[in-house]
Amino acid sequence: MRAGGLASLGWVLGLALLGAFAAPARAAADPAHPGCDAPAYMLSTGITLGRVVAALKNDRKLDILVVGSRSSSISSAESTAYPARLQTLLRDRLPGIAVNVTFEMRVKRTAAEVASGLGQLVADRKPALLIWQTGTYDAIRSIDTDEFRNGLSAGIEASQKAGADVILMNLQYSPRIETMINPAPYLDNMRAVAQEHDVPLFDRFALMRHWNETGEFDLFNPSPGIDLAMRVHHCLARALSTFVIDAAKINPSELRTLR
Repeated sequence: MRAGGLASLGWVLGLALLGAFAAPARAAADPAHPGCDAPAYMLSTGITLGRVVAALKNDRKLDILVVGSRSSSISSAESTAYPARLQTLLRDRLPGIAVNVTFEMRVKRTAAEVASGLGQLVADRKPALLIWQTGTYDAIRSIDTDEFRNGLSAGIEASQKAGADVILMNLQYSPRIETMINPAPYLDNMRAVAQEHDVPLFDRFALMRHWNETGEFDLFNPSPGIDLAMRVHHCLARALSTFVIDAAKINPSELRTLR
């Protein structure tokens, strides 16, 4: 893609992905009580996060590092973005566990570029769990899929070597963006790499598409407000908290009796 076309696409993507996060709120929607319904298979995984289990049972704490992009944040309302909401929800659902979620933004970086520093970042922060949100910028840039796949593998391996479990999170869904980029090769490669490395894949793309198709959200809305962004992030956090607990293969009620 030529530089001018890339700049134009980036501008439109900014509106589609981020416009809701910065636009003035219209209605006073309550993000604490959305439906957020999703098929059970989207919220579960057959993979067990061993380091998360050990942190819960032995240390009674869970440190999570989210590495993502601007779609992981809400401008001027970071406490309502999904990383912060995930921390609140996990604290509520995991009694007696000190849960801390930190967020590291990597803007306009391909998976390979982010991967080059993940090992050191994990070594410095020492999270039990890394949630790596990636793929959108690679799709925008039409990065070679082999390069994308190799970058994912390198990042996972470096993070695991540094001591963290890994959850991959794929692209954000937008019906308007689908007309401008082709996410399918990147979604397919993320799924394949997750299987190869036995790490869970949180399918943000499928979840958001499901919510759009069932009327939970209107992602076609040309002028979304911050209320919509807050609801989307809250639903993502709810789904992700369920996904993390499922991957830990532990009943939260059991934590009350563990010492």
